[in-house]
Amino acid sequence: MLIFNHVDFNYPNQPVFQDLNLQIDQGDFIFLIGKSGIGKTSLLQMIYMDLFPQSGYVQVGDYSSETINHKDLPYLRRKIGIVFQDFQLLPDRNVYDNLSFVLNATGSSKKLNKKKIINALSEVGLTHKQNNMPHELSGGEKQRVAIARAIINEPFLVLADEPTGNLDPDTADEILEILKKINLRGTSIIFATHNYDLVRKHNAKIIRLENGKAVKVLLKKKDTD
Repeated sequence: MLIFNHVDFNYPNQPVFQDLNLQIDQGDFIFLIGKSGIGKTSLLQMIYMDLFPQSGYVQVGDYSSETINHKDLPYLRRKIGIVFQDFQLLPDRNVYDNLSFVLNATGSSKKLNKKKIINALSEVGLTHKQNNMPHELSGGEKQRVAIARAIINEPFLVLADEPTGNLDPDTADEILEILKKINLRGTSIIFATHNYDLVRKHNAKIIRLENGKAVKVLLKKKDTD
């Protein structure tokens, strides 16, 4: 489903990945951990091909970083849901219209779009908030809307970039449980986080970025790097 093959990537005067190799299978739930600035966000950006390797390649489903055309990028990105730490909701639109905006480019009917929106909001327990504006929502509710937006096109992969970073511990647990429920239906999840307490509470595969490479690890009680 997802392969990083001998990937090198560097910013000017800042090495990030050197011969990074990684394979993630369909249905996996992965915690992506590592020190601040180690490249977690860069790795996620390579998956939806906002960044490209300087050598090696990234394979996402049928799409390869070596061969993808610019016109195919929107089709790849419709198959990937993205959840950001800061929610990135449109402040001038209510919850329903925030989700409707995502569907505008798909060309599907209003009736089908409405069904998709209600289904997505139901998944995160927010159908009763569809007419609320973002400023009327709590942080946890905003992140639930962001998750609904990420899953509305039924992606095979959801990328969550520090999705609990701005939330209290109880709300963070709730957000993780929602993502786990989505994962149980077959959607792969990559959950980038600094929250090691959250990681310790849940059984999932763990990938640590260190020294430019991706390493599978078993997180132990005192392992907080």
